[in-house]
Amino acid sequence: MDTNKIKKGLGRGLSSLIGETKIEININKVLISDLVSNKFQPRKIFDEESLQDLTNSIKERGIIQPIIVRKSSDHNSKYEIIAGERRWLSAQKAGLHEVPVVITDVDDLKSLEFAIVENVQRNDLNAVEEARGYQRLIEEFSYNQEKVAQFIGKSRSHITNYLRLLNLPETVLKLIENKKITTGHAKILVGLDNAEFVANKIIEKKFSVRQSENFVKIFRAKKHSFKPSKDTNLQALEISIREKIGLNVLIKNKKNNSGSLMLEYKDLDQLNKIIEIIKSNY
Repeated sequence: MDTNKIKKGLGRGLSSLIGETKIEININKVLISDLVSNKFQPRKIFDEESLQDLTNSIKERGIIQPIIVRKSSDHNSKYEIIAGERRWLSAQKAGLHEVPVVITDVDDLKSLEFAIVENVQRNDLNAVEEARGYQRLIEEFSYNQEKVAQFIGKSRSHITNYLRLLNLPETVLKLIENKKITTGHAKILVGLDNAEFVANKIIEKKFSVRQSENFVKIFRAKKHSFKPSKDTNLQALEISIREKIGLNVLIKNKKNNSGSLMLEYKDLDQLNKIIEIIKSNY
């Protein structure tokens, strides 16, 4: 089979990678059981509905685009999938016993590059998976952000913004992976001490990205504006309230146990947001 046709069907990035590898001219047929997952696969979550659609297509037309593989270094007589794991999974669901493959001779770096390029080009990765793929190129293969950007075909700012998402708490990253919040929402949460609290409020109130931006302004107040109370019991109470509502809090208590509770805001927009929070919760 003409390798140029194979390359054309794989997309520009994958075609470029294939051009740098040793590749067998013929498409081979191998047993499904002789294939194993790519140990560098950045994609961890496969949409079941999408897999079923592909399964139905395979049942009707077969696998049009071959799976790219290399000889497995961990499993004797097996091949490790580099690109095409969805096709492999769907082929199993479709009841196929063998699949067409293109065998390549690549190292671990090229295997990771293949997997990332395929998924990014097809928008198959969620933001967390994509960011972790970039991080792996940087940490394990000594890429810098500029090199990642050039290789993937994205802007340097795109790479930077996605890597910053990995600074979010693991609980928030799970919300992204499970499509509870969008990448646009997640970018707003980066740098917030109470990112999990705000993320859950965004979900609860079904805020759009723009609404979330306005909501988050409340939590961007200067952290040093309030000096904590000297009384350790009051300090604990202030921390408890702050963690509950996400705002800087100051409690002033007199000897007769009268006093005041203050919430910090820096403009009218924040004041209105504080009032909205109080009205929506009480």
